Amino acid sequence: MATLRFTKDHEWIRVDGGIGTVGITDHAQGQLGDVVFVELPEAGRKAAAGEAVAVVESVKAASDVFTPVSGEVVEVNGELTGQPALVNEDAEGEAWFFKIKIANEAELAGMMDRTAYDAFIKESH
Repeated sequence: MATLRFTKDHEWIRVDGGIGTVGITDHAQGQLGDVVFVELPEAGRKAAAGEAVAVVESVKAASDVFTPVSGEVVEVNGELTGQPALVNEDAEGEAWFFKIKIANEAELAGMMDRTAYDAFIKESH
């Protein structure tokens, strides 16, 4: 079964077999408003946990998307390039940003599960 974790920067990562699928949370897309552009990393890019690897732009603001774990980007969601509004429609599903081969699964330990993330959002507002 895939493990779903969340960061304080409002990214999610779904881990399955050493590969993490990464996107922004539904809360984050709601704060951004209408998404008009997504810049994705190149496949093959190596990144450290917490590094900005993508950008999401809305009518209100542009925000960096950080990788929650270290590793190598193995796939990007090309659909977002032509349909950035997909982020507003299904942020935690079809609108994933990239898949990363996880270099160190121990980095997942400090992340929140859904219950902790929901509590974090409530405390933040």
